[in-house]
Amino acid sequence: MTENQNNQPIEEDEIDLIQLAKKLWNGRKLIIKITLIFMVIGLFIALFSPKQYQVTSVVVPQASSGSSKLGGLSSLAAIAGINLNTNSGGAVLSPMIYPRIVQSIPFKKALMQTMLNFKDIDHPVTYYEYYTQYAKPSVLSYITGLPGMIKSIPGIILKIFRKKQIEISVADTTNLIRLSKDEKKLVGGLTNTVYADVDAKNGYITITAIMPEALAAAQLNEKALELLQENIIEIRSKKAKAQLNFVQGRYDAKKKAYEAIQDKLALLTDRSNNVITQADQIKITRLQGDYQIALSVYTSLAKQLESASIQVKDDTPVFSVIEPAIIPNERFKPKRSQILIIWTFIGIIIGIGWVFGKEYFDKVKAEWEEKE
Repeated sequence: MTENQNNQPIEEDEIDLIQLAKKLWNGRKLIIKITLIFMVIGLFIALFSPKQYQVTSVVVPQASSGSSKLGGLSSLAAIAGINLNTNSGGAVLSPMIYPRIVQSIPFKKALMQTMLNFKDIDHPVTYYEYYTQYAKPSVLSYITGLPGMIKSIPGIILKIFRKKQIEISVADTTNLIRLSKDEKKLVGGLTNTVYADVDAKNGYITITAIMPEALAAAQLNEKALELLQENIIEIRSKKAKAQLNFVQGRYDAKKKAYEAIQDKLALLTDRSNNVITQADQIKITRLQGDYQIALSVYTSLAKQLESASIQVKDDTPVFSVIEPAIIPNERFKPKRSQILIIWTFIGIIIGIGWVFGKEYFDKVKAEWEEKE
């Protein structure tokens, strides 16, 4: 309580805890009812949520470090006349891009073909086959998907009564990715099923896979790690492999030319052992010149081929698996006790809010009626 300029007391707005406790006590039955309703909802969700098993593996990518990685090999190669060109290197690929590779459409399409084992299926099936032919939706998914099914009814009716349009097939000569309806649905589901996280501070990558069964989760995690390694190796060594293929082609062509000249020179030399004419001597001299040039080019390409081959190995990253995929013994989800506690807490909060909100609404309603 404070005083104004005329020394008249002014009452401040204060929270009367006793009055609040009294309101809660009077509305205790309503709070209990609402809490019980939310407890039932939480219990239903906890019991009918599908089981999920999580498998995590940890790997450390060890990228090449150019000349430091080859060490003494580059010196030995230099003595042999081979230039390893350690500064060219492969494509620089930051580990921060690895999660984006895991979430890419080509990666997910390849992951759908992973062979998995399930308890109720007597033979291995792919991820795609399991979710399109064998997996049964849970009761909870039917309830949560009911609004979407209701919204789709008008569209289905329109499709039935809509005239069929003439489809013109056009030959697809591109490499564009095409997804079917089922594939598009599974691609969206894989976003939260398989993912990668990068710990930039400690320098390791975590691959996580979640599946309804423990063995399938471990198999999917192992396949995801294998595909990630293949993708990264392909990206990093693409330039070096292209160089290797080019040098290999030139080497094969020059090798044939060199051997052809060598055969001609040997044949002409053998034929001219007894009688060597001036014309034969000129031919031999020319062939010897061509032979030396071909030998020089052939030897140079052989060195370049060896250099390119070593560069491919140098640009190929190595992955050290710190924590492999292990079949879990306990489920990851649902955490039934936690779900029940959360929904009970929500019920209590809503019940308390309802009690105070109802009183406020009644007060506003009464003032509205008085003004009318």
